[in-house]
Amino acid sequence: MAAKEFHTLDVLYSRVPADAQQRTVTALIQRVVGARASQFKAIVNPALAPNRIDTFHLVNENGTITIGGSTGVAVAMGLYYYLTNYCNCQITWAGQQLDIPKELPKLPKSGVTISANDRFRYYQNVCTVSYSFVWYKWEDWEKQLDWMALHGLNLPLAFTGQEAIFQRVYMKMGMTMKDMQTHFGGPAFQAWSRMGNMRGWGGPITQTWLNDQLILQHKILDRMRALGMIPVLPGFAGHVPEALSRIHPKANISQLGDWAGFSKKFCCTYLLDFGDPLFKEIGVSFIKEMEYEFGVDHIYNVDSFNEMKPKSGSAEYLQEVGSIIFDVLQTGDPDAIWLMQGWLFQDKQFWQQAQIKAMLTSVPEGKMIVLDLFSEVSPIYTYTESYYGQPYIWCMLHDFGGTMELYGALDSINTGPFEGRNMTNSTMVGLGLTPEGIYQNEVIYEFFMENVWRKQPRDITKWIADFTRKRYGKYNKFVDLAWQYLKKSVYNSTAGHEDFSTDVIVTRRPRYQNRLHPQESVYNDTDRMSDHSAFAIITTIPRFDPVLHPNTSVYNDTDHLHDNNIDIIVTTRPRISPAIHQDVWFDPEDLYAAWDLLILSADQYKNNSLYQHYNKMIASVMINKTEDFLINSRMLLELLNDMETLLASDSHFLLGKWIAAAKSWATDISESFNLEFNARNQITLWGPRGEILDYACKQWSGLLKGYYIPRWELFVEMLHISVMDHTKFNESLFAQIVYEKVELPFSNQLDEYPTEPTGDAYAISTSIHKKYRNMIDKEFFQVYAAQSRKVKDNRNMIEKKYGLNAPVYDILVKN
Repeated sequence: MAAKEFHTLDVLYSRVPADAQQRTVTALIQRVVGARASQFKAIVNPALAPNRIDTFHLVNENGTITIGGSTGVAVAMGLYYYLTNYCNCQITWAGQQLDIPKELPKLPKSGVTISANDRFRYYQNVCTVSYSFVWYKWEDWEKQLDWMALHGLNLPLAFTGQEAIFQRVYMKMGMTMKDMQTHFGGPAFQAWSRMGNMRGWGGPITQTWLNDQLILQHKILDRMRALGMIPVLPGFAGHVPEALSRIHPKANISQLGDWAGFSKKFCCTYLLDFGDPLFKEIGVSFIKEMEYEFGVDHIYNVDSFNEMKPKSGSAEYLQEVGSIIFDVLQTGDPDAIWLMQGWLFQDKQFWQQAQIKAMLTSVPEGKMIVLDLFSEVSPIYTYTESYYGQPYIWCMLHDFGGTMELYGALDSINTGPFEGRNMTNSTMVGLGLTPEGIYQNEVIYEFFMENVWRKQPRDITKWIADFTRKRYGKYNKFVDLAWQYLKKSVYNSTAGHEDFSTDVIVTRRPRYQNRLHPQESVYNDTDRMSDHSAFAIITTIPRFDPVLHPNTSVYNDTDHLHDNNIDIIVTTRPRISPAIHQDVWFDPEDLYAAWDLLILSADQYKNNSLYQHYNKMIASVMINKTEDFLINSRMLLELLNDMETLLASDSHFLLGKWIAAAKSWATDISESFNLEFNARNQITLWGPRGEILDYACKQWSGLLKGYYIPRWELFVEMLHISVMDHTKFNESLFAQIVYEKVELPFSNQLDEYPTEPTGDAYAISTSIHKKYRNMIDKEFFQVYAAQSRKVKDNRNMIEKKYGLNAPVYDILVKN
């Protein structure tokens, strides 16, 4: 059954001439295949597209592969289709495997013609630009845009540089640079000041930064458009500087609630009432300034209530808000389409069906597109009559905070898009990738993006076998089997687990308590849990080349947990309570079997017992076994240091590269200090006092050495004192001391970290496997996983996302 068509969306198309798109995609082919570029010919012909749905046609012509496409994106998609399906190649964020056969594989005589299933393929979460793209220079953006085009993405968010446009609007109203600096977030936190979650944190922003980002946005938009993409620009959501009340004392301005416990200086963003005449004045002026600077593409993202509640839940109020926002967009641009993130509707206590319907039906049908932001785990379209008639995009969110743990929901993303498209009276108009951060779990993204053109769900087992061949350039039965274990476990969550990172053992503040909450395996999560990667690094193998990133049983999350990295123990702050919320939605033995097989095969590609030690260490404190405590605490710290050594051997896991990228934007020493502070704070404290502590944690060399390991050492030291003195561990005192001695100092430190890997990844990984594999307590994890399945997580989406109020149960102690 075909989804409903919306001719109101016909204003959304590329206005760049076909010959210009053809030149641009020809240059992309040169960048991708290098010296083999002469064997590929690009032709952009819009007439190939039925109903403006991207189509490509491949044909052999005298030893050359001619790729005809309706847009530059369609041609790029055709190139990648040929490279992956005929040449067994692969291009991911981590790297590429481009061993193209010397003689190009033949196509059928009639060629190959493929059309996308939908008009739109959306990309980015509003957070992605801060968690992953924040330090991008043009060279980085060019690579990212190539990746986007190859994977068929044609509706990308384009948020860079908007502060410079708002600055013009506000300064024309009489505001000062100081007013801007108290309103705009610092470079690493702009996403959240844009959404009205907080203001000013990470600043003061400099004029140089604003100017540089504006210049960068011009390059980004020029390339997007030249490839045939339709950039989504920002609109005015009502969040204004405090200074507006000084300039217009009679304006109807209120303050939003405190989003995450920020102090008065940074919390409670000012919201201009939607009915105030200034709302329309500012909103229209912003669109006009943006049109003058960049031109427009007639689609605008506006989110006034992202994780913030409206002042009233009445249908009348919400209808008024929606109609005013749309009126402003349409006044500024008569062809405007409003694109809204549907994440706000995850607050099901406030956004019940009446409230959702009131907001959506306030806009003429087909003049709004809703991103069903979390379709693979928590779809909204299923109980809102397909968004009450408004077109929507089926999105895979997958990652929160840009964390790196192993997680996926292969079954859900294999069937979900087809179910959404074929639902009775479906209004689905596209697919979307909406991760908060990237550079993780490439297998999930490769799999999902094939939904652009696949006409039915796949045989996942066969697909995984093909994936390993493309990833490593040749087939190996042991590698295939390893990935089948990963597919079966961590990559197939099916019971509602989400990829929220709030309880990952490695990356969370350590705790001592007699109640913990484990929740199963990671890539085959069938109970819809979060991707809490308790087993992330220590139970996986490092990459041995830029592509090899074996992620064990985490890619089939069929229980729908979130990728909630707050469950990685080493990267979480040690603490006694509440319990570390450790998800295990899979059979851990599947994960370890994958580890064994990947190590067995690793030499061909040469170019979590952590939780066990943590749990037993705490148990020994409870029963006052000093000798057991010392043994397990020593083993835990030794394991963390081995993780540091392992991560340091791979260029993809280096804190030094993140900090160096931040500092590369500095024009003087003061700006350098603040940029480094932004880089360090976002991935650790995330706020002045750890407001969402460790939410964006990373398993990076340097971060373990300088931040996570010192936390654990302090935790062990204070636990040892409690054991020796027979006193109760003081959780509050530990939290205060670890904040003052480790966490806060780290944000302000200036010590340097390597930007190049050290050591032989293959030798280190095989050594670690030999050292730890036989230590794993199989019985412990079997009991733990079984107990995990009994625990129900009834928290709302926001509590899960930020690791609040985790459910707990009795600790498992092996006698």
